[in-house]
Amino acid sequence: MNMNETLTLPLVFLTGGLLGAVFFGGLWWTIQHRASCPRPALSFVLSFWLRSSVAVAGFFLVSGHHWERWLLCLLGFVVARLVVTWLTRPSRGGTGHEASHAP
Repeated sequence: MNMNETLTLPLVFLTGGLLGAVFFGGLWWTIQHRASCPRPALSFVLSFWLRSSVAVAGFFLVSGHHWERWLLCLLGFVVARLVVTWLTRPSRGGTGHEASHAP
């Protein structure tokens, strides 16, 4: 492994994390704003297409034809999913948004 690869691989991982943070953070933001949106279904579809386009384009730009970079980028993406999920989880005390079957 040469010096260039030593510097490139951590940057690929971090870029995958950034792409994941944008993708899953955007999903969280879309869900949070669904009530104030006049057409929530359209909002979800457009959000999905935008987030997916950014993620796929980022993977291609960063990874190219190197499978090692694809894997590292994907690993960073998955780690970002775990971090965003952890940061946006409801508190243990409850938020008052839990589903209720009683009137």
